[in-house]
Amino acid sequence: MHLPKDNSEIRKVPQKSIFVNTGRYIKSLQLESGSIPSNEDGSHDPWDHIESIMGLNFADEIEASKLAFNWLIKNQNHDGSWFSKYHDEVPIEFNKPSHFGPYIAVAALHFYKTFSNKEFLETLWPSIELAINFTLKLQTKNGTIPWSVDKNGEAEGDFLLTGSSSILKSIECGIAISNILNKQNNITNWSKSYDLLSQAIREPSGKFDLLKDRKRFSMDWYYPILSGCLDDDKKNFYIDKVFKDFYTKDLGIKCVIEEPWVTVAETSEFIIALMMSGRSKDAKNLLLDILSISDENQIPYMGWQYKEKIFWPNERPSWTSAALIISADSVMNFSNASDLFLVNQSSLY
Repeated sequence: MHLPKDNSEIRKVPQKSIFVNTGRYIKSLQLESGSIPSNEDGSHDPWDHIESIMGLNFADEIEASKLAFNWLIKNQNHDGSWFSKYHDEVPIEFNKPSHFGPYIAVAALHFYKTFSNKEFLETLWPSIELAINFTLKLQTKNGTIPWSVDKNGEAEGDFLLTGSSSILKSIECGIAISNILNKQNNITNWSKSYDLLSQAIREPSGKFDLLKDRKRFSMDWYYPILSGCLDDDKKNFYIDKVFKDFYTKDLGIKCVIEEPWVTVAETSEFIIALMMSGRSKDAKNLLLDILSISDENQIPYMGWQYKEKIFWPNERPSWTSAALIISADSVMNFSNASDLFLVNQSSLY
């Protein structure tokens, strides 16, 4: 195994300035419309766009963050959804993933916790409400939610454990925002949906990933933790599985079990899961390791292929930078939003 270039001086005690600079890198990618490209061809999907907003918040780039939120408002479909991929403001893939829309609530709460700006939260509320209601209307009797609505308006016939975990966290943040703004109309229905989906995530057998086995992907083993509904025994079960099958010593977490490819985003998300599980020492060690997968300006690459000894692909996606920022904040407690994933937000407001 070959390690990327040693960043031992930076890795000793990571400073907030490193991650502020990473947030400014995200801003440098933003287009005039507010969209934040995440792919080499200039395209992006709304979930990645929303993740990147949190990187802008961390870097105190409030106007860039508002511009990115306004892109979401302007491009939201009438039913509350967003399409799955855009090139600037032009949709180029027309299915509507169910976990994309509600994630706006997570970034909106992150914005509020960062800037204490209740007025802009009010501006975002109609889009948040529409987005969450679009997704929850799809919920089945056993609590699961189809992963997408196809271009013909039909719910697609599978249910993703990862996407559903993201939806659950989004509902939690939506309820918190409802309390902050004293908007109580949806609380009862959202709370019922939250309880149903929580039950499904806690007992996932036979409910998710019915058409394709996704257990070779590391995210399927830590995203249930990020949902916020697991007890300590189940958290530890998933963490042990990730360390056993996906951890590469001194590098980080592999994306896919059989590939010699450690990725910054997966490692960053797993770091948050570790912090949620009280494994702060493991989380900090992984954060220090993953900082090596970056360029000379400490902007992270997507990943490191340790058999080929190359950064691969040779890309520095916006959402990868944002995931690293959020994980570093979770570990180092740099900002007022550092507890976003670590504490049930609906219990705070």
